[in-house]
Amino acid sequence: MSRKPKVAIHKFSSCDGCQLAFLNLGEDLLALSRQVEIVHFAEAGPVNEEIPVDIAFVEGSISTPADRPRIEKIRHNSRFLITMGACATSGGIQALRNMADTNAWIGAIYARPDFIDSLDDSTAIARHVKVDFELWGCPVNSQQILSCVCALLSGVLPVDQHDSLCQQCKQQGLACLMVSQGLACLGPVTRAGCGALCPSLGRGCYGCYGPAENPNGPALAQRFMQLGLSAEETRRRFLFINSAAPAFNETGLKLPDAKPQGER
Repeated sequence: MSRKPKVAIHKFSSCDGCQLAFLNLGEDLLALSRQVEIVHFAEAGPVNEEIPVDIAFVEGSISTPADRPRIEKIRHNSRFLITMGACATSGGIQALRNMADTNAWIGAIYARPDFIDSLDDSTAIARHVKVDFELWGCPVNSQQILSCVCALLSGVLPVDQHDSLCQQCKQQGLACLMVSQGLACLGPVTRAGCGALCPSLGRGCYGCYGPAENPNGPALAQRFMQLGLSAEETRRRFLFINSAAPAFNETGLKLPDAKPQGER
């Protein structure tokens, strides 16, 4: 290109954790700024949301009526649109409200619920506009972002990491927690990317990086119950960070104690 590619980082309903992954690049972010022009990044300073860009990163889910026209405009102004994090890729933790009475929650929390303009559902960006690539994670890690940008600057799409977390555990020489300690772990159905952080500390995976390729959720759910978890406890494992991801959602809702989807 004869000019620096323009990059924007947008936020919708989220905790800002994935934007912090950008800032956590540290010196690599300074090096990246010599290759691209970051024109919109409210977390870091520049604000110009409506400028056309080559690459738009989007954090957060669609949760309010105003979000819909806003994401459509961002899509229109972007050559590549990349979603990052569980909120943007699957609806995030806030998608738990998809299985509850949203108005009842709002009424119980806010003194003036009539001031709150919220959708009944929290949905992924891909439910509303075309997404060119998804970075899963809660939050994503800095290396994912850097690799994604470098690939796009080289004229190729990033490589989708969809192997299960179990592979990373084996690469690090970690003993399987389900086999060695009888702990429930979502690693067999969760995509790699976190570096097996929780298993390396003796904790079972929580599914932060979303479903791996071809996950067998029902079989793992059955194994959890064999380890002593109740159907409700197992359901909560699947319906947590990525509760609206189809593979996790379908597994959780089919367990005995689960309510049918749409029941309020």
